[in-house]
Amino acid sequence: MDATGKTHRHGFVPALGYDLLTPLYDTLVAVTLNERAVKQQLVAQARIAPGMTVVDLGCGTGTLVLMIKRAQPAAHVIGVDVDAKILGIARAKLDAAGVDVELREGLVQEVGLAPGSIDRVLTSLVLHHLTSDEKVAALHTLHTALRPGGELHVLDFGPPHNVLMSLVSAPFRFFDGHSRTDDNFSGRMPEIIARAGFRDVAERGHRMTVFGTLVYWSAVA
Repeated sequence: MDATGKTHRHGFVPALGYDLLTPLYDTLVAVTLNERAVKQQLVAQARIAPGMTVVDLGCGTGTLVLMIKRAQPAAHVIGVDVDAKILGIARAKLDAAGVDVELREGLVQEVGLAPGSIDRVLTSLVLHHLTSDEKVAALHTLHTALRPGGELHVLDFGPPHNVLMSLVSAPFRFFDGHSRTDDNFSGRMPEIIARAGFRDVAERGHRMTVFGTLVYWSAVA
């Protein structure tokens, strides 16, 4: 149970905290976080080449997997999400765009990613929904699925880098629950990523938003 009184199974939190708000997700994120720009930077950071297999952890409504596929049409892109409702939105979006992306429903530990079968993992605005143990478990599964030398690329909330970001992040931290967001806002994400087995964990940049500082990280399997 988080600070708002909501109970979540297996770390699953609907995109905006409540299932009823899921249809509003794309509009809210586009307006408040400049979604296209921040996710395009993540795609560029990942340097996806033709023939690579790429996983988007917590693909949500499909915005990032669509960007990945458009940036590198010859990549095999897999979107993973536990929320059946939001995957329905993603499928409709991908079908409308005429883009072939594989979607798998369930926890990443349950969707059949074979060891050593993945070249890149991208995840955006997902890990702050998970407790420390859930973060490590999901990332460890992805580490196992990555080929040696494969890469993890993360976009998520990080430590406020000025007073303004500290102030605006406070309501967000309460909404999502301190047990889930403290790793992000306290600067422990590099430690969490390393605990899952990754090496060469590095911060690659940050952006200010109305909810706090977004940080880009990368790591190597």
